Amino acid sequence: MCYSAQIEADYRNYVKEFGADIGLREFAQLYFERSQKKKVKIPKAVDAAFADPNNEIEREIKALIDEFNLEQTAALEQEMFKQRARLADAERILQSKTTKAATESRRIATDKIDAARRRLDDIRRVELKDRDSRIFPGGYAPVMVIEDGHRVIKPMRYQCRPAGKPPFYVTKYPGTYNARRDNLEGFWKQLFGYSHGVMIVSTFYENVSRAKMEGRELEEGEQDESVVLEFRPNTGGQMLVACLWSHWKAPGEPDLLSFAAITDEPPPEVAAAGHDRCIVPIKPENIDAWLSPDPANLAALHAILDDRYRPYYEHRLAA
Repeated sequence: MCYSAQIEADYRNYVKEFGADIGLREFAQLYFERSQKKKVKIPKAVDAAFADPNNEIEREIKALIDEFNLEQTAALEQEMFKQRARLADAERILQSKTTKAATESRRIATDKIDAARRRLDDIRRVELKDRDSRIFPGGYAPVMVIEDGHRVIKPMRYQCRPAGKPPFYVTKYPGTYNARRDNLEGFWKQLFGYSHGVMIVSTFYENVSRAKMEGRELEEGEQDESVVLEFRPNTGGQMLVACLWSHWKAPGEPDLLSFAAITDEPPPEVAAAGHDRCIVPIKPENIDAWLSPDPANLAALHAILDDRYRPYYEHRLAA
């Protein structure tokens, strides 16, 4: 499973490199939903793409981002004030006697102050870091699709809820951020051959067993642990990851654009590192054929997935 990935978050690079249009209305709707206290997770790097708006819709989006950041800043400052008061109370008690309750209260307050300070620093920071373009299931990313014969970039949630399915679908099937290659004509038959997309990824991350990563058996009584590995192509370039997507609609509910990355059997170096799945990057010359699928010719689509871009994936423990 590709549980996390570092994406190309700036839609302008899609426009420049692939001649794609930008679905600004969909981006504006997404930011409006976030402003209405909806559970919308958008990477900081996606926000940053609207820092210098060029038209009215981009200015609307920029205003929504600024308003959201101000609200987040105010809430975090209030939390810090609350926790500092809690910390002061705990330290007053501890000056006279040591109690378990006061010691625990001091620890919790200190941790919450540190967490709030880090979040405030992230909001105020202008220079982007790698983690600002990293997505996890439930987060949003730009995805390229074909609409009316043109390549278009739309913001989509990385966890697919196919059209017609109930909202609790992703709770029942929490792994729907990935679409297994061997189940494309089964579980994913509603989308495979109909709704294809591409996400640009430079790095992907996987949870693996430490023992498997180290290529050894567990010793008697030893507890295994999970570690996160970072995989990058040795070419240092970006990958065009094959995806399936859906436009979900329901009366009284906001529309939802969501997607899943296709995964397949891993290449030897990924398997040797302890993981049993891998994303499928397609070749640039196959983009339009992938984005304009023929449901009557699934063999041609499988051929595109077979004829994939094949770098060597170097790995290391994620920071």
